Amino acid sequence: MSSGMPLLAIVALPFIGSLVAAFLRQDARNGAASLAGGIALCGTILTAVQFPAVHRGAVLRMSVEWLPSLGLDFTLRMDGFTWLFSMLVTGIGFLVTLYARYYMSPTDPVPRFFAFLLAFMGAMLGIVLSGNLIQLVFFWELTSLFSFLLIGYWHHNASARDGARMALTVTATGGLCLLIGALLIGHIVGSYDLDQVLSSGEKVRSSSLYLPTLILVLLGALTKSAQFPFHFWLPHAMAAPTPVSAYLHSATMVKAGVFLLTLLWPVLSGTEAWFYIVVTAGLCTLVLGAYAAIFQQDLKGLLAYSTISHLGLITLLLGLSSPLATVAAIFHTINHATFKASLFMAAGIIDHESGTRDIRRLSGLFRFMPITATLAMVAAAAMAGVPLLNGFLSKEMFFAEAAAFHIDSLLDHSLPYFAMLASAFGVAYSLRFIHGVFFGPPATDLPRKPHEPPHWMRFPVEFLVLACLLVGILPAMTIKPFLATAVRAVLGPDTPPYSLAVWHGFNEVLLMSLIALTGGVILYWLLQGYLKKGIDGPPIVRHLKGQRIFERVLVTLSWKWARSLERLFGTQRLQPQLRLLVAFAVLAALWPLYRQGLEAGSRPTTGFDPAFLLLWIVGGVCAIGAAHQAKYHRLAAMVLMGGAGLVTCITFVWFSAPDLAITQLLVEIVTTVLILLGLRWLPKRIATAGEDLSIGVRARVRRARDLMLAIAAGTGMSLIVYAMLTRPLPDTISRYFIENAYAEGGGRNVVNVLLVDFRGFDTFGEIVVLAVVAITVFSLLRRFRPAPESVAAPEQQRVQDAYDEAQPDRTVGDTLTDYLTIPAVIMQWLFPVIIVVAIYLFLRGHDLPGGGFAAGVTMSIALILQYMAGGTRWIEARLRILPIRWIGLGLLCAALTGIGAWLFGYPFLTSHFRYLDLPGIGKVPAATALLFDLGVFAVVVGSTVLILVALAHQSVRSPRPARRPYTPATPVVTKEDA
Repeated sequence: MSSGMPLLAIVALPFIGSLVAAFLRQDARNGAASLAGGIALCGTILTAVQFPAVHRGAVLRMSVEWLPSLGLDFTLRMDGFTWLFSMLVTGIGFLVTLYARYYMSPTDPVPRFFAFLLAFMGAMLGIVLSGNLIQLVFFWELTSLFSFLLIGYWHHNASARDGARMALTVTATGGLCLLIGALLIGHIVGSYDLDQVLSSGEKVRSSSLYLPTLILVLLGALTKSAQFPFHFWLPHAMAAPTPVSAYLHSATMVKAGVFLLTLLWPVLSGTEAWFYIVVTAGLCTLVLGAYAAIFQQDLKGLLAYSTISHLGLITLLLGLSSPLATVAAIFHTINHATFKASLFMAAGIIDHESGTRDIRRLSGLFRFMPITATLAMVAAAAMAGVPLLNGFLSKEMFFAEAAAFHIDSLLDHSLPYFAMLASAFGVAYSLRFIHGVFFGPPATDLPRKPHEPPHWMRFPVEFLVLACLLVGILPAMTIKPFLATAVRAVLGPDTPPYSLAVWHGFNEVLLMSLIALTGGVILYWLLQGYLKKGIDGPPIVRHLKGQRIFERVLVTLSWKWARSLERLFGTQRLQPQLRLLVAFAVLAALWPLYRQGLEAGSRPTTGFDPAFLLLWIVGGVCAIGAAHQAKYHRLAAMVLMGGAGLVTCITFVWFSAPDLAITQLLVEIVTTVLILLGLRWLPKRIATAGEDLSIGVRARVRRARDLMLAIAAGTGMSLIVYAMLTRPLPDTISRYFIENAYAEGGGRNVVNVLLVDFRGFDTFGEIVVLAVVAITVFSLLRRFRPAPESVAAPEQQRVQDAYDEAQPDRTVGDTLTDYLTIPAVIMQWLFPVIIVVAIYLFLRGHDLPGGGFAAGVTMSIALILQYMAGGTRWIEARLRILPIRWIGLGLLCAALTGIGAWLFGYPFLTSHFRYLDLPGIGKVPAATALLFDLGVFAVVVGSTVLILVALAHQSVRSPRPARRPYTPATPVVTKEDA
């Protein structure tokens, strides 16, 4: 296995597992948990075995060309730091899946939960292992999307929906800022490759774009890690299931922001702007989060605010621009992941076994669950920074850096005092977690009698607490090599000497720790009276609700301002919208003409052809007639529109564009039939004899204005086309396509080679859009019911049915059947003929006019004729089409064709062609683009038939019931009222 394949497996396995889990039965809890746990364990093992290489200083890479001309390749890289984060994501992910197996109720759709969890794990691993900034941003936004699904998993809960929406809005908005920042970094460096970016720190910091780049990147990181003032979304994410909270808070989602700050520390740090922005945000978050955590009544709420505080601590350390502070930040990231995951799982056990997380109702649980209580107390002590636990070591390093000199400013001088204050708050909320839950009199009003959970549900907590103890007691034997590898990957040759000794003697740092521990105990004792009141939220800032501010901002932007702009510029009518669009287009075209003028080119004009002029006169008359007849004579308007389309088709033939002519003709046939089927169910608009058809002055002015805009737009386009045609053609990329269509694409039809090879990615996007549009139309028409006045049979059919009723030897419908007998037979006979034509167009498309799109539309015409010949029930009883499967298989075929190129080391959708020597036939040209074209063919057939089915089924549905006129109810007067 090459060095890059394990990286691909680490990222891809969770996504594959997510797809598999999504198709499991809803009651397959054990199967889904085993699948998720197995994949997380495989990812952990695959990551662990890479340690010897990264420990030696190697950077593992895997790169597949995507858009090399733009510097966009799919690149995975692993160094010591990203290895450490990958271990956190996969290792804690494995423990969370084991825990979730026992936490989740069998009545929940557990496979869906694990599908979301695995997809989220894959997205987080994509962030960690991305070797390209744009690719990193893509996975960054994927984590926002999948966290939205995880937080809103219990979507029947309003708080879950609100928390998910808030998290998605804040983090996705930050992701957009990060995207712009990544583009600016790529512009400054000249590459989006992460290795090149990390080696260009001086170039980035000296650029004039450094400050906007820094602000945009920090907006992405601070929103993701819930830093002030964007911290408000994280406590509301506690509506998610506890396994989700444990995972998001310890190793993933909120750690993505500090991961990015650490990753880009060599590039962006070391400036005053970095110091003041990052340190200020981290310090405010550290203090406010710790202060708010003390007064939370929900266990998960307390832990959520403590997470905010600890993330602020890490952010503050990174903002100091000191190598030792960066070491402390990385170390505390690891320690926080261990004790915070164990605390969240312990809180979930308490909730699971007692029925509540409310600290006001919990008391004396040590008697009922002593093992869980002991584990939670050790983890809480690690969170408070008690000696001989891992949190104490990184907290000591934090105090040392807070007390050191960095920059001569009031902010830097005040850091030691704020650090001790926040740490005292941390001790206080840790004591509240321990004392308020496990000690005191036994609780009497719990929903369930508390007891110890199953052993394997508690095992993840035991494992993580053991890690807290081992790292705290024996850091040199446990965490030192892993921490050193991660630090060396970030700092490189600037890595300073540091010590992980448990005892450094009695010094200033130890004194600060003792003050924080003592102050936290005293503070908790002083707050006992206030906490017993059970008031939710911290004093002073309790009424400052982040959710309320967020909702008001959201309402202002998406409702008030949007409504104001709609009232100013918007309209519900199509004509004013088109009028504005055309007017702006005309003005945009007139501006360059005003600046540079418009002159005829130097190319000689061709001879005048009266036949072609007559052809266009016919097309123009058809177009004008269609517009004139559109209101009352829809069928006539459709016929005239078809005439205009046919003239366009002949024009393409006239100018030697057979591919365009075939496509135009086929699309004209299909769209005309489908629109006619849709017009059948629209409300009738018939000009009655007594209707006043005269129009007023305002209407005449409006029509004259529309006519002038139409003339201006048409004249403008004509002048632009004339100016282009009378000038020599510039040396465009089309020459490259013509010269290399056969040499590199294996085909002589340049148009088809362009679509399925040179611009295959564009075509893939277009068939995806076509599939989405078809499914959307089908979904809308499924809910559509025609109005009662549109359900009645057409007049011709009513006359035929009346004749059948008047004849004793006929039944209703005989005349209609006889009337269509010969056309129906002809259309049925044409079915295999048209299929053969479709196959012919498909096979010849790479060298002659045709291709997958034209063949797909031709095949659709064959199916449309069968629906017209036999009717909906007749054709569907004999021919099962399943258009959704056609669409799915077509997209899959096109995608696999592109992915297949990756397997041979070529960019996505790179085609290959050769001549095959077939027995009895000889040499036959073959290209992999044929498989891609087959996908296009299937999607076109499926999409067209899906819309056809949606329209055809209107004739077999019951009509929509007529609305009853509203009549207010008559009030009933009782004797009491009288």
